[in-house]
Amino acid sequence: MGIAFGSINSGLPKDIVQQIVEAEKIPVKQMEARKGKVEDKKALVSELTKLIEGMRGEILKNKNARSLRELAVDTGGSKNIAVTADKNVAETGEHQLEVVQLAQKSSAMTNGVEDKDKTYLGVGYIRAVLSNGDEKEIYVDEEHANLTGIAKLINNAPDIGMKANVVNDGKDEDEPWRLIISLNEGGETQQAEFPYLYLVDGEVDLVFEQERASQDAKIKINGFEIEKPSNKITDLIPGVTVDLKKAKPGEEITLQITEDVQKIGGKITSLVDSMNAVLKFIKEQNSLDEKSDTSRTLGGDLTLTTIESRMRSTVFTPIMTSTGPVRIGDLGVTFQRDGFLKLDQAKFEGMIAKDFKAVTEALTGIYSLEKGKTNGFIDNLEDAAKLLLATPNGILTTRKSGLQNQISQIDRQIATRQRVIAQKEEVLKAKFARLEETISKIKGQGAGLAGLTGGGNPVQQLG
Repeated sequence: MGIAFGSINSGLPKDIVQQIVEAEKIPVKQMEARKGKVEDKKALVSELTKLIEGMRGEILKNKNARSLRELAVDTGGSKNIAVTADKNVAETGEHQLEVVQLAQKSSAMTNGVEDKDKTYLGVGYIRAVLSNGDEKEIYVDEEHANLTGIAKLINNAPDIGMKANVVNDGKDEDEPWRLIISLNEGGETQQAEFPYLYLVDGEVDLVFEQERASQDAKIKINGFEIEKPSNKITDLIPGVTVDLKKAKPGEEITLQITEDVQKIGGKITSLVDSMNAVLKFIKEQNSLDEKSDTSRTLGGDLTLTTIESRMRSTVFTPIMTSTGPVRIGDLGVTFQRDGFLKLDQAKFEGMIAKDFKAVTEALTGIYSLEKGKTNGFIDNLEDAAKLLLATPNGILTTRKSGLQNQISQIDRQIATRQRVIAQKEEVLKAKFARLEETISKIKGQGAGLAGLTGGGNPVQQLG
């Protein structure tokens, strides 16, 4: 029997080095699995951070009484006026308004011509005397010697203080096109002598046939008549803009400005929803059973316990108002059996209707020159959010940093282990290469020895 050698002369498997290296990589794979679990936790902390940032965003929208406040304007459906109220300035109340007369601008209209672009009106000058007594002239050349051209010249001369429009009056089929010019500003003090048209060699003479004088708006408030130069009045009621749409003497409009309890309630609902989003996350993470893998979740994590505790404390902490201590639950925000918050809209609106000041004090605190600012519910909630999100020592920031440090440490361990494996692989490859070479030489020597003995088995002969 001859000497037998393996498939690579050594008798060892071809992938012996790879097998050894793979065995050495098992701890690396275990570290990578551990790193994946830490990364999952870090991702959950990031998700929780976003939820609390969303809650803080709702807090900032309603941080003070002004940002929380909303006003409702009711004109009884009147089409004579349009009213807007600045919530930062306007006060609630009721006013009686009557639109006696609309303001109008000085204006004039020319005779009609056949075509606005083709009817040649001649060259010359347009002269106007403004309300302040200044005289302005515009030269009309051949290129602009039609209604469209003259309107363009007037509109391109801002210092003339007028605006021109070419209109079809729809009355005269033969000569329907007319030029209307108006002062840019209205009111009785804004009177002007409309342009004198000195145009020569035109197909027709262009003259102003009709004029309308400017006038002030007249509006009654609570029975007293007031005159204004514009139909948009901003100083009739503090913080309120009244836009006059139609004059109707004798028709009194009741304007009511009230706190918009539905909009305010909607803001608090959004805030409660953002808090519930955080509580829902915590509840889902803490819902553990025999299948739960706490190595990948935050279930039972002290961070969750701390956050929930702070939020509950904020809800139950009494707020001092000018009428005494109030809890947010007194306004209708309470915990339900499922652990989530709910706003009783009817109760909240009833509290606002009863005492709006007390509600805003409970929500946004009180400011006085003597004592400064005292916290309301929203202030306390913001303080809690700040502690959670603060950099670098906030609860969430610290937790996230701790997880990142674990990931970095595992990365360093993996890198070190991979370097060791790479070095070991090179050493093993060199050793097995030398072994292969040695076995190959022995095999050659064995073949030579067999030839000397006449082809017999040298080993048997030696035996």
